[in-house]
Amino acid sequence: MKGNLTLRLDQAAIRKAKLLAAARGVSVSRLLADYVERELGADAAYEKAMKKSLALMRKGWHLGGVRAWTREELHERSGLR
Repeated sequence: MKGNLTLRLDQAAIRKAKLLAAARGVSVSRLLADYVERELGADAAYEKAMKKSLALMRKGWHLGGVRAWTREELHERSGLR
């Protein structure tokens, strides 16, 4: 279902929008609708990528290393006592 939206733009912006729409062979309405739809799609793609990245960061990566020491061994200070 489509609806109408009223925009208030200054005369210079309206004139430029009409020229751009004419150059592309579409109406000003179609030009603006396409722009809004592209922006909404880009925003949705960004949100999806952000969620995926955050999930990957929470999971972490195994980089192949093996820990061959314990915390206690690393913090051994018997020589200081």
